[in-house]
Amino acid sequence: MKEKLTDKFKTLQKEYSWLKLPQFLTPETLKNKHMMPKKSHIPFRLNFLFFIVFALFVTLLAQLAYLQIANGDFFRTKIELDEKTVVKGNAPRGQIFDEKGEVLVGNQSKSAILYTKQEAMSTSKMLETAHRITDLLDIPAEELTDRDKKDYWLADQENLKLAQKRLKKEDLSDAKGEPLPNSVIYQNTVAKVKDSEIDFSEEELKTATIYKKISGVLAMMPVYIKNKDVTTEELAIAAEHSADIPGLSTGMDWSREYPAEDSMKTILGTVSTDKSGVPVEQSEKYLGNGYSRNDRVGLSYLEKYYEPVLRGTKPSTEITYEDKKEKTNPHQKVYEGEKGKNLVLTIDVEFQKQIEKILESGFSILESNGRTKYSEGIYAVVMENKTGAVKAMAGIERDLETGKKKKDALGTINKAFTPGSIVKPAMIMGGYRNNIISGNAVYLDEPIQLDGDNVKQSVFTGYEGPQKLNVVDALRKSSNVYMMKIVFDMMGETYEPNMILGDHMDVFNTVRQNFQDFGLGAPTGIDIAGESFGLSPKDFYHPDGSMVQGRMGNLLDLSYGNFDTYTPMQLAQYVSTIANDGVKLAPHIVSGIYGNGPDGTISGLEEKIQPKVMATIGDKKDYKYIKQGMYEVVNTYDGTGNDMGPTKYEVSGKTGTAEVPRDNPKDPYNPIELYNSTMIAYTPSKDPEVSVAVVIPHITDESDKLNTALTTQIINAYTEFYDK
Repeated sequence: MKEKLTDKFKTLQKEYSWLKLPQFLTPETLKNKHMMPKKSHIPFRLNFLFFIVFALFVTLLAQLAYLQIANGDFFRTKIELDEKTVVKGNAPRGQIFDEKGEVLVGNQSKSAILYTKQEAMSTSKMLETAHRITDLLDIPAEELTDRDKKDYWLADQENLKLAQKRLKKEDLSDAKGEPLPNSVIYQNTVAKVKDSEIDFSEEELKTATIYKKISGVLAMMPVYIKNKDVTTEELAIAAEHSADIPGLSTGMDWSREYPAEDSMKTILGTVSTDKSGVPVEQSEKYLGNGYSRNDRVGLSYLEKYYEPVLRGTKPSTEITYEDKKEKTNPHQKVYEGEKGKNLVLTIDVEFQKQIEKILESGFSILESNGRTKYSEGIYAVVMENKTGAVKAMAGIERDLETGKKKKDALGTINKAFTPGSIVKPAMIMGGYRNNIISGNAVYLDEPIQLDGDNVKQSVFTGYEGPQKLNVVDALRKSSNVYMMKIVFDMMGETYEPNMILGDHMDVFNTVRQNFQDFGLGAPTGIDIAGESFGLSPKDFYHPDGSMVQGRMGNLLDLSYGNFDTYTPMQLAQYVSTIANDGVKLAPHIVSGIYGNGPDGTISGLEEKIQPKVMATIGDKKDYKYIKQGMYEVVNTYDGTGNDMGPTKYEVSGKTGTAEVPRDNPKDPYNPIELYNSTMIAYTPSKDPEVSVAVVIPHITDESDKLNTALTTQIINAYTEFYDK
């Protein structure tokens, strides 16, 4: 075959001798297969390279499209932020007004000198600025810690080098020879500063104060250099040198003022200063919500609860540079900011003062009769039943050592007392709710004697003897035994004299839960931060698992109000729930949130605080018996509250007396007998409008029956004030 091909090529070569064949196609080369041409790989590699380049190009285009379309706004914003500097100011808080518009908490404006920390300020620059301000203005020295003084001393580079020379090897690296973090090395440097080096003159302390203020804020954040007793001359000097000292400026500051004396100041709460700023323990929460560390915030009670509302919108100045690095051609855009929203309370300060006077007068009677040696005061709450609006929360606190008295509205939510028999309507409802009793159920009222315990009985049993009582009777006559008999049935026990009760802590929890459902020993939901929930001892067992002696007796005491403690506000919510046939509303002292008008006035209502239903407790049909019993307490000859004075509308209520003995240091075996005298009431008896709770703790004798007298006066004061 090869020979034929060779001959063929030779023939063709002769015929086409003019055509020069490539060397590798000559017959001679065709004889040697190793001389045959190899297939070129260059086109394949080149095509592959083109494909890779094309793929990368497509990927780049896709990424650019993604960035432009999906994230275009983000990057545009980032570029704008890189070109902008925002300086934020300080906005006054909203004001607090009483029901009729009288200012309870306002803002007092005052002149101030500020410094806005510049971007990328070194410690040396901050130190230089502090010195320059000290030379110009009389800035009073503030109390500085040793750490503050050392930081100031180390801001001087020469001092820093001196302290660094004192560092040892272990101050710079760990045991493995690895360098320590810069923050740790600085801490070690601070420790090398000697006490003699921070023994500053008064002038140096002033400069150190300014340095601390400047170094303690973030860049472009203003800080008050001086905001007390600033003179017009100082304002002029600061304004004159604002160009020489970039960041120095004049402005206004504010502080809280309380024009309405101290009638309700305790419940209004407090606000932090620009020096203390946001609480350290809650700084993460505040900073996450846009606060700065030196912002003033509500620290307690109403100021704290309504912080998001009272807080203003900060004014800000947005500075845009065409070349931020060179700070050329700045353009400013100013946002005015806005004062915080305003609160209007449900309480009229004049009515509040009337209730305080009633309490003061009543307590004076007790004092003159020698009843108050161990009493810490007197408290009352007035609450609307259909809305939960608190109309008065008044208290008089007495110092047990000095005997001095002061107003204590806050005590109505953070002081708890053993209530006595006023819990009996709730205990009866607990019997209904747990299917222990129904209708106007009857129990035998008789002395209760448990093994190893004192006799427990109703007050009237001693002179009237055992008798059968129904629900209405038990409330009218205030039967302790009726309540204990409900507890026996909850335990599944039948009472027998000198019986031993086993472990029935589940019933303890059942009774407490029923009380808590009414608000007794539970959060009321009031719009004031920091309320107390009362005291409910839970130490039922010893470490070895055995039950604490007397706990079953305490359960019986609990049933008629002689064990756990509750606040006056809890008692008011509880009686209001009965008045509402079991509908429990959260008490509130703010009626609405209002905007800002001109000249510090308030504008239109922006949010009305609506009644908040927390729960519905029990069956309405069962309240018929409870309400009838409470009506007879006040309106029958043998009711425990029948000595109430005349009122415009009929009143239903329940009196209470709790025995709260006090240790007697002179005779440990004979404790001092003390009593908490209480009363809950609502009026009118039909379609109740308002409820009242009165607590007079730790008096030596309750024979004055001031609980009913004060309740009468408070109800009459309410009717006269609001029923116009």
